[in-house]
Amino acid sequence: MSLKKDKQKVLGEVFDEDRIRTFLDFEAPAGVDTDFYLLEKAYRGMKSENFATFLDMFVAEGRNVNALNTDGDSLLKLITQHKQSDEYIASLKAHGAA
Repeated sequence: MSLKKDKQKVLGEVFDEDRIRTFLDFEAPAGVDTDFYLLEKAYRGMKSENFATFLDMFVAEGRNVNALNTDGDSLLKLITQHKQSDEYIASLKAHGAA
């Protein structure tokens, strides 16, 4: 599984805490680590400030910010290749990603 090379801008949707919390409830496809799936879905669907709030909730639930995809890569590793991912990377690292 690979991500696109660059983070696309997320427009239009308002993310309050209740909306952000819904990203913790998605079900991963068979064979995909749920924590990785939730991280990737939040990364793809949120602005960086919302992603930071999501990570607060994610970590508070005891979830793994270092979860791996089916290729053995973490979200942190994958997004370091993206041009506009610095704020996301900082948030992941602040929440324990290595």
